[in-house]
Amino acid sequence: MDRIAIFPGSFDPMTTGHLALLKRALPLFDKIIIAVGVNKDKRSTFPLDERLDRIRRAVSAMPQVEVATYETLTTDFCHEKGARFILRGIRSVIDCEYERTLADINRTLAPDIETVLLFAEPSQAAVSSSMIRELQSFGKDVSDFLA
Repeated sequence: MDRIAIFPGSFDPMTTGHLALLKRALPLFDKIIIAVGVNKDKRSTFPLDERLDRIRRAVSAMPQVEVATYETLTTDFCHEKGARFILRGIRSVIDCEYERTLADINRTLAPDIETVLLFAEPSQAAVSSSMIRELQSFGKDVSDFLA
């Protein structure tokens, strides 16, 4: 059985932190699906097509990575794709508490799916999509933080 992981998020935008985490996770799984969540009630900064294009370019040299969108619960998407793992990253203690809550809920909904948490590299711990959006709103160059 293939070890398939879903790496869910809005990726608004995909950061160098996301990419670093993905590269570290590659040896752990046979396939990783970057799952871009589409929430019609949430306003995105970057259009979906642009996010997907950026992600596909960033992972073009990684044959075991697939990019997809979804509008369901993450656990339902895992079942649809045959994934037994959810890949998530942790930058801080605050992230840890949030991710623990998500993992507990997901485990209740789908006991057959395990959440795998990887800590961000120290050099990437401050990089977040929200930080990039904030800097960009003030006209700052964020290209060094984008995947």
